[in-house]
Amino acid sequence: MSKPGTRQSAPAGSSQSAPAAAPSAPVPPSSRTARLRAFLLSHLRPSLAFLTVGGIVFLLDAAMYNLLVFWTPGGGWGEGVLHAHPIPAKILTIAVASCFTYLGNRLWTFGDRPPPHTTRSILAFVIVNVIAAGLQLTCLGFSRYVLGLDSPLADNISGTLIGQVVSTSFRYVTYGRFVFPRER
Repeated sequence: MSKPGTRQSAPAGSSQSAPAAAPSAPVPPSSRTARLRAFLLSHLRPSLAFLTVGGIVFLLDAAMYNLLVFWTPGGGWGEGVLHAHPIPAKILTIAVASCFTYLGNRLWTFGDRPPPHTTRSILAFVIVNVIAAGLQLTCLGFSRYVLGLDSPLADNISGTLIGQVVSTSFRYVTYGRFVFPRER
């Protein structure tokens, strides 16, 4: 019988191989795995920051839109002052939300990147957001004018939820490349 933690050698004539070798050093991760890990870590923080900024601005946009379209001062919920004009209401809320989006993403999400040339950065931001707003307004307009849906639920699903997913995906890709690039 052997002591715990020691290996017994195989009896003569047995089919077992040579005595066990000393424990080997851990195998370093392959360069492919290391590159994948570095890629994920370099994109995780900005992605989470971008989603956080987007989530806050999403709530702001939804609240402003619902107040403009479905709430009347003194009358409560129903048909708001811009109920018959959802596209101008959405343009207004997108404009306000875009200002907060720029600040949040410039200062936090892409804060580690070189300070942008202000005029160029703002122009790129405006162009990207006009296109993104067009995507979001298309979702709302389709629901309102093609499908004929004008309830708070329909507007919030089409213009706010689906429209935000489409426009936010577009913004994430384009902000990192054109608005807040790593190098110039």
